[in-house]
Amino acid sequence: MIGILNLLPDGLQVYDRGRFCLEKWKRYIQALQPGCETMFLSDMEACLKAGYTWEENFLPVLEKVPRHPALKMLEENFILLTAGLEEKIMARFGRGLDADIVLYLGLCNGAGWVEEIDGRTKVLLGAEKILELQWYALSDMQGLIFHELGHVYQARWGTLERQTERCEKQFVWQLFTEGIAMVFEQELAGDSRFFHQDKEGWLQKCEALFPRMLFDFAADLPRMTRENQRFFGDWVRYEDIGDGGYYLGARFVRHLMEKTPFDLLISLDADQVYDAFLFFARQYGKEKEE
Repeated sequence: MIGILNLLPDGLQVYDRGRFCLEKWKRYIQALQPGCETMFLSDMEACLKAGYTWEENFLPVLEKVPRHPALKMLEENFILLTAGLEEKIMARFGRGLDADIVLYLGLCNGAGWVEEIDGRTKVLLGAEKILELQWYALSDMQGLIFHELGHVYQARWGTLERQTERCEKQFVWQLFTEGIAMVFEQELAGDSRFFHQDKEGWLQKCEALFPRMLFDFAADLPRMTRENQRFFGDWVRYEDIGDGGYYLGARFVRHLMEKTPFDLLISLDADQVYDAFLFFARQYGKEKEE
């Protein structure tokens, strides 16, 4: 069963005359689960150790929240998109989910992430990051929520996490799982061409570059690392395109669905996915060479 938790109104009470109060926030976040503030604080500390600062990178984002002009829109779209969501998932996939979708005020931990808290899966939507990234429009919020639920669905009814002995297989597995989440997102949206990343001609560019992008992803695999990969994340670029791996992943999964139902795909092992990708790359990536 899906639970909906809107903790944002209470989060707005952690400010003293417009100033963010960390001690008040620690008491507030315990409404999610007593003791879980450690998880958020540890994530923040890791960022601080990496060179970010509280004064320059965290506090300005947090203190914009109460007076942000899109704050009301964000909350309204969250309520709209989560109403009847469980019924929509059941109608399309025939299976439900055991998870809570939580809108909350975090410590810039992420716009959307999934964690197990006290044995319960939580889809955590950080309002402060959603506002900072300007992802509060209906289509952006839809993509954010539906995409994270796609990962939850694979974890619940298939296998989401697999460790492989080779980096090439691990990156193909990442491509696959992001593709599964993208297709889940598209199916709930009722549009196989829906991509929440599609702004300023993003989808058109991806379609035009598809054979070359696929060829280059496959060619990069033997030396691909988290530091040099150029396909996952809006902070990296492939030919001036961010998040190109999400487009490739969706195309890959749609290709697999021509012969294998979605609910069987989510249980494939890493070797099966890797072999299927090599075939996919040979079939479609070769167009770049011609």
